[in-house]
Amino acid sequence: MQNEINGIYDDNGNKINPGLMPIPGLCTICKSYHTEDWEENILCNLNRYDQRNEKDFSCGAFEKM
Repeated sequence: MQNEINGIYDDNGNKINPGLMPIPGLCTICKSYHTEDWEENILCNLNRYDQRNEKDFSCGAFEKM
C-alpha cells in the first residue's frame, strides 16, 4: 500500500478537503479567490481552514475585485 502525500493536511496529519470548507463572503469578492494560481489558492484554503470556527473572518491578503 502506498501513502498519498499530496494535498493539504492539518497539524495532526488529517487530509483537508477544501471543497467542504465554507467560503466567507469576503473571499467571494477577492481577486485571489478568482485566480487560477494554485499557490495562491493553497494559501487561501489554509487561511480559511485556520479560521473555520471563528465568528469573524479576516484576511491580510484581501484585495477587492
